[in-house]
Amino acid sequence: MCAQDAFQTQRSQLVELLVSGSLEGFESIVDRLLSREVLSWEDYEGLSLVGQPISHLARRLLDTIWNKGAWGCEQLTAAVQEAQADSQPPELPSSWDPHSPHPARDLQSHRPAIVRRLYGHVEGVLDLTQQRGFISQYETDEIRRPIFTSSQRARRLLDLAAVKANGLAAFLLQCIQELPVPLALPFEDAACKKYMSKLRTVISAQSRFLSTYDGAENLCLEEVYTENVLEIQMEVGMAGPSQQSPTTLGLEELFSTCDHFNKEADTVLVVGEAGSGKSTLLQQLHLLWASGRAFQEFLFVFPFSCRQLQCLVKPLSVQTLLFEHCCWPDLGPQDIFQVLLDHPERILLTFDGFDEFRFRFTDGERHCCPTAPTSVQSLLFNLLQGNLLKNACKVLTSRPGAVSASLRKHVRMELSLKGFSEEGIELYLRKRHREPGVADRLLCLLRATSALHGLCHLPVFSWMVSKCHEELLLQGRGTPKTTTDMYLLILGHFLLHASPPPLATHGPGPSLIQGRLPTLLHLGHLALWGLGTCCYVFSAKQLQAAHVDSEDLSLGFLVHAKRVVPGSTAPLEFLHITFQCFFAAFYLALSADTLPSSLRHLFQGHRSGSSPLARVLPKWFLRGSRCKEGSVAALLQGAEPHNLQITGAFLAGLLSQEHRSMLAECQASETALLRRWDCVRRCLTRSLCKHFRSIPPAVPGEAKSMHALPGFLWLIRSLYEMQEERLAREAARRLNVGHLKLTFCSVGPAECAALAFVLRHLRRPVALQLDHNSVGDIGVEQLLPCLGVCKALYLRDNNISDRGICKLVEHALRCEQLQKLAFWGNQVGDEGAQALAAALGDHQSLRWLSLVGNNIGSVGAQALALMLEKNMALEELWLSNNHITSLGAEALLWALEKNDTILEVWLRGNMFSPEEIEKRSHQDTRLLF
Repeated sequence: MCAQDAFQTQRSQLVELLVSGSLEGFESIVDRLLSREVLSWEDYEGLSLVGQPISHLARRLLDTIWNKGAWGCEQLTAAVQEAQADSQPPELPSSWDPHSPHPARDLQSHRPAIVRRLYGHVEGVLDLTQQRGFISQYETDEIRRPIFTSSQRARRLLDLAAVKANGLAAFLLQCIQELPVPLALPFEDAACKKYMSKLRTVISAQSRFLSTYDGAENLCLEEVYTENVLEIQMEVGMAGPSQQSPTTLGLEELFSTCDHFNKEADTVLVVGEAGSGKSTLLQQLHLLWASGRAFQEFLFVFPFSCRQLQCLVKPLSVQTLLFEHCCWPDLGPQDIFQVLLDHPERILLTFDGFDEFRFRFTDGERHCCPTAPTSVQSLLFNLLQGNLLKNACKVLTSRPGAVSASLRKHVRMELSLKGFSEEGIELYLRKRHREPGVADRLLCLLRATSALHGLCHLPVFSWMVSKCHEELLLQGRGTPKTTTDMYLLILGHFLLHASPPPLATHGPGPSLIQGRLPTLLHLGHLALWGLGTCCYVFSAKQLQAAHVDSEDLSLGFLVHAKRVVPGSTAPLEFLHITFQCFFAAFYLALSADTLPSSLRHLFQGHRSGSSPLARVLPKWFLRGSRCKEGSVAALLQGAEPHNLQITGAFLAGLLSQEHRSMLAECQASETALLRRWDCVRRCLTRSLCKHFRSIPPAVPGEAKSMHALPGFLWLIRSLYEMQEERLAREAARRLNVGHLKLTFCSVGPAECAALAFVLRHLRRPVALQLDHNSVGDIGVEQLLPCLGVCKALYLRDNNISDRGICKLVEHALRCEQLQKLAFWGNQVGDEGAQALAAALGDHQSLRWLSLVGNNIGSVGAQALALMLEKNMALEELWLSNNHITSLGAEALLWALEKNDTILEVWLRGNMFSPEEIEKRSHQDTRLLF
């Protein structure tokens, strides 16, 4: 194969190589080609257009080189290899003829070495050339635009010398000859190396211990860190039949994948529900980098917390952000900052908790100067867009609901953190409890209590189970069922450990809460004030204003914030945002300041603060005169919707009959509690009715369909927290649909339990579609109570294995109304297929079964073939994209001879040769390849 043919064959790989680095890397390759006269000056001008995406420039370069023949292709390949190897260009000749007849040509032929020689001196050379009159003030300003690095400024000065006939080229030859020879790369400088060492030390100290969920002890992160399920998020509109299942990544593969939404973007987005482990994932990333075990392509890592950034009120620049709010260099800050600007591809910035940043993302205000101060929101938004530190990698974590479409336009790749798998739960508990038998007993308890097992899918609940293992195992208490149950258990645990021995001996209960009620209300008032003002870290002054004293702090629910500049006083924050919501709900349930009518703001689907106008006008203008500033109603109106949802669910749980009785024993007014319960019940009913009234009428000839939104799920979860069958029956009676669609709604095991609690009361069969969620094997178990009302069940891409399918078939296939069943894109293998086949042999209602994209081989296919010999109801069987060989196909063909009912068996994408496909297709046309 000639060089040109090989070049064309490898075009896509070459494009990937050219765009995978920074613009600086691309321009260094162009420098080499220009110096070797592979590119003409006209070619070069077409490749140096400011503002063009690097992918466009890369393709234009490949087109240009292709037209130059085999030699040009060989030269480009060599230039790319040199750039990848970081090989330095040859040094300049020891002396030049100052009277060279072709100074511009000399500058071009030695361009890579000249750019390197000018690095660090370009500002002085620019000043000198302007003083001598070779360039104008306007030309100087253009070269010094803040978006250009030192190397790019050097190139633009050389570009001017190539076209100016005023002696600039000859003058530059003389200047360059007098410049000192660079001894090493800039980050080999002593000051820079000292800064990199200090940065690693600081980040290692911040990352080594995991105290996010516990102020009482410091856990060594390395000893307990357990990987979550991390998937590349699919675009909602791309989830068609041909779309592959999401790819699962390990943490160390975070930057290695090529599945990009936008190759021009720099930001990797990690989304996950509250408590799914986003902060801990970033902490592990920082620790791996600081200890030198991973992510060593980055020389500088700067971690930030969005909840702390939003507290900054003074304008700040990129330099101020990196040095004053992360790590200050002891030597040469200006030189080090210039290194950062010149080598952004060696920088990683992480921003944790974008959902806790009170400013909504906008790309309307462009800010490109890294040294000019601006507001913290403008700085963050322009970093994420790449207007600042372009080509520096940024990682942003957030809850899904806080990510807007306008932000996603600037995301290179989106990842979804799904929480622990069943194996992850077991591994975490075994790491936390190494003493003999404890982990085994805890796991036994979880497997016997499906509701609690489902909660542990989120790492924050696994931590709670670990913390409260003595209460769960030794005291014989009823196991928690709801989220509120779990948080009351952990509340009792903390109170018990902070109580004097006489109280502690009585165990957790109303008397323990009653003894600390003033403290809990102080914490609750602080939590509610924080939610209402979007404040999640608290200064000493704010704690004093909320009457939170040292005794209140001793309980351990408030801990020192991490990622604080060394030497500064760390503010306090709640253990987790869910704890802040829980304490706010506790205050709403028990405080005398709470008017029942103010609770309606917790359950309203649309709030004035969510409109575009609300982001411009002050909050007091939108609240109107009826809400007194600082009142409960005003604070609830100011809170973020996702925090209101969590708080509302907690309040519903606290006001359930079981917990209402417990709170009444704590000297709370039973009448006041009943009033608040009645208000919450009516609010939930009204909000659900509003959802149901918004369902569009059915299309003629089709069942009425409802595509539920996340807000609907939170209302259902609040109903579940209340544990009132009458309310669940009333909600189900009003849900008059034939198809309930909950795709891409972050449905996990806890949401499955809530859905089953309500849907089991439906009067008419429903098609339940839960594709692209996190149901898992544990969630399948939670859904079992409502399967009797399902006429169809869709569970595509939900991490369901053979264990889940075995649980399902044991119950679902007894249901006479079930007609359609999809397990597309899960992890069902031969064992699951055999269980399905055994259950379907004499099933009379199932018409359609899809098992596309699982791990079924010929053993499973043979079992399904035996089923087809008995089952005369099934009409379609989808087995595409599995691991079925000719043995499985032969068994299915044999079964088709005995079955006239089955219309189609899909086997596309399995392990068949073209010859086998041709042969089998003619044997029976119902077998589709």
